[in-house]
Amino acid sequence: MTDTAHRPAHWRLQTDTEGLAWLSLDKVGASTNSLSRDVMEQLGEQLAHIEANLPKALILTSAKQGFIAGADIKEFLDIDTPEQAYALIRAGQRVLDRLAALKCVTVAAINGHALGGGLEMALACRYRVLADEVSATLGFPEVQLGVHPGFGGTVRAVQLTGPIAALDLMLTGRMVRPKQALQLGLVDRLSPPRELAAQARVLATHPPPRRRVSLKNRLLNSAALRPIVAGQLRSRVARQVRPAHYPAPYALVDLWQRHGGRGERAYEAEAHSMARLLCSPTSRNLVRVFFLQDRLKSLGRTDANQAGKEPVQHVHVIGAGVMGGDIASWCALRGLTVTLQDRAVEYVKPALERAQRLFEKRYQDEARRAAASARLRMDVEGQGVAHADVVIEAIFENLEAKQSLYAEVEPRLKSSALLATNTSSIVLERLADKLAAPRRLIGLHFFNPVAHMPLVEVIHTRDTDAGVLRAGLAFARRLDKLPLPCRSSPGFLVNRVLMPYLGEALRAAEEGIALIHIDRAAEAFGMPMGPIELADMVGLDVIAGVSQVFLAPDIQLPTLLTTRQALGKLGKKTGEGFYVWRDGKPVKPSAGAAAAPEDLQDRLLLPLINEAVAVLREQVVEDEDLVDAGVIFGAGFAPFLGGPLRYARQRGVTEILACLEKLRESHGERFAADAGWSALR
Repeated sequence: MTDTAHRPAHWRLQTDTEGLAWLSLDKVGASTNSLSRDVMEQLGEQLAHIEANLPKALILTSAKQGFIAGADIKEFLDIDTPEQAYALIRAGQRVLDRLAALKCVTVAAINGHALGGGLEMALACRYRVLADEVSATLGFPEVQLGVHPGFGGTVRAVQLTGPIAALDLMLTGRMVRPKQALQLGLVDRLSPPRELAAQARVLATHPPPRRRVSLKNRLLNSAALRPIVAGQLRSRVARQVRPAHYPAPYALVDLWQRHGGRGERAYEAEAHSMARLLCSPTSRNLVRVFFLQDRLKSLGRTDANQAGKEPVQHVHVIGAGVMGGDIASWCALRGLTVTLQDRAVEYVKPALERAQRLFEKRYQDEARRAAASARLRMDVEGQGVAHADVVIEAIFENLEAKQSLYAEVEPRLKSSALLATNTSSIVLERLADKLAAPRRLIGLHFFNPVAHMPLVEVIHTRDTDAGVLRAGLAFARRLDKLPLPCRSSPGFLVNRVLMPYLGEALRAAEEGIALIHIDRAAEAFGMPMGPIELADMVGLDVIAGVSQVFLAPDIQLPTLLTTRQALGKLGKKTGEGFYVWRDGKPVKPSAGAAAAPEDLQDRLLLPLINEAVAVLREQVVEDEDLVDAGVIFGAGFAPFLGGPLRYARQRGVTEILACLEKLRESHGERFAADAGWSALR
């Protein structure tokens, strides 16, 4: 091959002896390719050169592991107005329009992921061949940032796959694997990874007829049927999110209904819509959440070797209850050898059965399911303690029981092993009090359900060994979780801010406010579920146990809670708590004639926000961003609001303080504003 004379920093263009041009993206100074402004500008320059020296075919490739991850999200932060956004988006569209209009065959050779703008670039090529490998994923995740595709994706995806498949991908943000991508028509061919270039060459030199959408899809995309289908799509979206909270899915449906993914006006409308969304509060906050997530990931990037330890290979979990068993199965799913200990075989078997269901859900490949199952072993005698790199205690919340267990386990640990507790409420100082080496104990507080909740609070004291803390953060990241370092303090971060929220919900219920009104008030705010449903999900016994940490000795638990607990009605896990649960969902009774009090939403949410301010003041976590990150990823606080402290600033500290004072006058001193509010002014 020969290099062309024109070689910008991010792109390399070579022409082989057959007259095929190979254009490869290798973004300078980045581990992953993304479509920044300069990358797109330089692509335009390369296309101008290609137009003037037309090859037999153009093959677009990546020089990195993975094709293109999408737009450079950091550049979103530099956009101040919809006009700026529109200009940037239209410039990107025009570059891809030039790629699509080249008067030669164009092929995208996709290795690994092609997401967002990366997939849009691939769709601008005439053909696509995808490496058939585990890491290969295609999708439009823009909705997770409060926007939709903006480089022509809302048009080209519809033209290629038909409206239903295209809109499903864009509305959900879900990723598809190679076989499904081929089935949908997103790609024309799959290839073994090592043969990707050869397969791209075959497509370029022997192009097949271009794929045409089915008659059914052409009918669904017609002007007569689009309003009917769009109405159905809006109803489906409305079951998931509200337009005031997440406008992007509704804007996407509107675009398709108006233009059907056809014509120049569709591209321009896409750019205007994307520009408006990009400057909306929802998108601004979701972009912030993206960077908060990235920061948590970075906290775990110090690997175990740098922390002075060998890489973790073997995990021993003590306690095969719901949390311990699910932690064990998640560790096995993530490729670690796991031994699971409890008092007797009958306590471990249910955990192994749940693990099998997890493996079956996650892996379609029988071999991978079998491998995961083989990594998880019953160990009633606890022989794995002596060999484990990490030992996680997940027994019931009792100080004496945990200390007794540590006394037995500590002498058997490898000198390099990490000793961790999954306690949800007991401070580390008390747990470590009788250890010979108290500085080696950390908390690894997972959340239920383990397979779905991304956060792990990594608990430490002022005396915790720094290397042990780094190893704990790295271990959580090894499990593909988001590690949040928290200072040892009652309830840590997440449970501490949740308890005032749940407690106020129970007080409101005892006053006779309908449970469904309470849940609806929180859901209208933006919470993924109401506090009553959340209590049932967590377990009323767990709520009662954690509540005891915060209640003064003379304060009793709400009668609504203790009565159900005494009857064994503990929530979803027993089939009934505040609600009856059927097929994994709560059956919610009607609200009756009584209306919800006007102050109910603030009454529920402001105690949570007030407690988040207290946590920041006490520096349970390092800073304001980490408070918001923890409450979003651990407590489900509405992501589109950016976190409790971000919400407080956007709503206005003065207004919130006035509301707290009004609530204090109406409902009592528990609504007194924390002293930390003065630092947020």
